[in-house]
Amino acid sequence: MTPEVKQRIDDLVNNHKIMVFMKGNKLMPQCGFSNNVVQILNVLGVPFETFDVLSDYEIRQGIKDYSNWPTIPQVYMNGEFIGGSDIMIELYQKGELQQMVEVALAS
Repeated sequence: MTPEVKQRIDDLVNNHKIMVFMKGNKLMPQCGFSNNVVQILNVLGVPFETFDVLSDYEIRQGIKDYSNWPTIPQVYMNGEFIGGSDIMIELYQKGELQQMVEVALAS
C-alpha cells in the first residue's frame, strides 16, 4: 500500500465516527454482506458514512492491508476496526453493538 492510499484511508477512518468500507453504498449495497451491515446500522438509527470499494481499486486492496482483514465490508468506529458482517451480526445479536455505537457517537 502506498503512503498516499494509507493517508486516504486514515482520513476516511478518522474523520467519521462510524465508517463502512463496502461494496456499493448505504442506499444501494452491492452484496449481501454489505447489505447486512447497512441494515443493522439502519435499525440502530445511527449516522454512518460509507465508501464504495468497487469505485476505487487502490482503496479496495489497501483497506485489506490496513486492517489485516481479508474481506469486505469493514466497519470502523472512532478510528478502530470493529470487523465485518459476521462480527457486526454477532455484536448486534448479543446487544453489544448498541452500546459500542453510543460510545462512538458520544466521543
